[in-house]
Amino acid sequence: MTLGTGRRLVVGVDSSTQSTKAEARDIETGEVVAIASSPHPPTTPPVSEQDPDAWWSAMSAAIEQLGDHRHDVAAISVCGQQHGLVVLDDGGRPLRPAKLWNDTTSAPQAARLVAELGPEQWAAATGSVPVASFTVSKLAWVAEHEPEILARVARLMLPHDYLTWRLTGEHVTDRGDASGTGWFDASTGSYRPDLVGAAVGGGDVGAGGDEWIDRLPRVLAPFDAAGEIVGDVAASLGLPAGVVVGPGSGDNMGAALGLGMARGDVAVSLGTSGTVFAVSSSATSDPSAAVAGFASADGGFLPLVCTLNATKVTDTVARWLGRDAAGLAELALVAADDPGTAMLVPYFDGERTPNLPDATGTFAGLTNATTPEQLALAAHDGVLCGVLDGLEALRCAGATVDGRLFLVGGGSRSVAYRQRCADLTGSAVTVPASEETVATGAAVQAAAVLEGSDSAPVAARWQLGAGTVVAPARDAGARRDAYRSVADRQR
Repeated sequence: MTLGTGRRLVVGVDSSTQSTKAEARDIETGEVVAIASSPHPPTTPPVSEQDPDAWWSAMSAAIEQLGDHRHDVAAISVCGQQHGLVVLDDGGRPLRPAKLWNDTTSAPQAARLVAELGPEQWAAATGSVPVASFTVSKLAWVAEHEPEILARVARLMLPHDYLTWRLTGEHVTDRGDASGTGWFDASTGSYRPDLVGAAVGGGDVGAGGDEWIDRLPRVLAPFDAAGEIVGDVAASLGLPAGVVVGPGSGDNMGAALGLGMARGDVAVSLGTSGTVFAVSSSATSDPSAAVAGFASADGGFLPLVCTLNATKVTDTVARWLGRDAAGLAELALVAADDPGTAMLVPYFDGERTPNLPDATGTFAGLTNATTPEQLALAAHDGVLCGVLDGLEALRCAGATVDGRLFLVGGGSRSVAYRQRCADLTGSAVTVPASEETVATGAAVQAAAVLEGSDSAPVAARWQLGAGTVVAPARDAGARRDAYRSVADRQR
């Protein structure tokens, strides 16, 4: 029998689009004692689907990689990609692959839902206006295209809910991830059966919505336990009996916890998608659909703007120029003081903000004098300008954005993304010492649940939010103006 070390550990899990990552941390010091990852099946939008059982397999593999540290685990929480639709039958089996956030095939259904109720009513009801990414649009797609599947649905879940359910047998969620469904009012903490009915009713707004409420997960308070890991599941994962499971949340909510964000702080995240979000004490409502009025995982609110196109764009341009991502970043900084006129509107996979699901990318301002360095800079600036337009949208929606500015996600490792984010915003940018903020946030939540506290004492004790500070090196305001001029012609 393998014995633990006597340290109490918590595990945070980040189940993203591309992989599952897990980290084990000492609950007292926050020291990372083990990290692990396991890939998910790749997807190619506009159709982006994954088998939920693949997430479970990936999480099981990641937890196995934690080795003997598993025997010291006292609590675990799972944060995951937002918006995905998981539908289970009455035996608990997935009825179809989960439609993910970046599946844009439900754009027509989103348009129908908005047309039926009006953007003002949606924003007032849920803080957000549905686009193709939202769960309510995906449920409407299933209702329209696969009514035989819809008829067999016993449980509706989000991706992180599915993993919590597999761990505990409890059909639960949290208010943060629930706020991205399109049928949850974060300001009141309650479901809107009429909006579920709008999805399944096929044009009859509100029809049949009440009967679906029992198929939705119970919404837990921010630091309530979902339960304990089921005995045989714990044994299969190599975990001790009695491990407490937190409520989990969406990936962006987890990142806010992992950064120790306070009210007014802003994070720019560059990964498969690009996001900018702020921690706010009050709800936002934006009928333009640019700002999603999400709830946070700590009881507040997390207004957020998301773009579909981020680091995949620079990866693609790097391949065109025969470079890797780091080589493209070095190339871009060569042109920082002489950017030329090249600019990229990076809608390679369509776009969510602005809502242009059928759009494509556009290079503009190319001349015979354009250099590879300027193309590399245009790629980085195009991604950042698209995301930073969201920062202005947060301000316009009434969010407080006068705190620290963080840069996170895979793109934060890029020297070009770091420097250009500071240059384009004219603000100092903090790049956290830990790259895995979502798993860290899940670990924070697990520790808080175990201690019966909120996240703030844990974040302070673990000294979260510290990192490298990058100051602006030049005024790049003209580049943002040039981007808006080009992008406006495509909208």
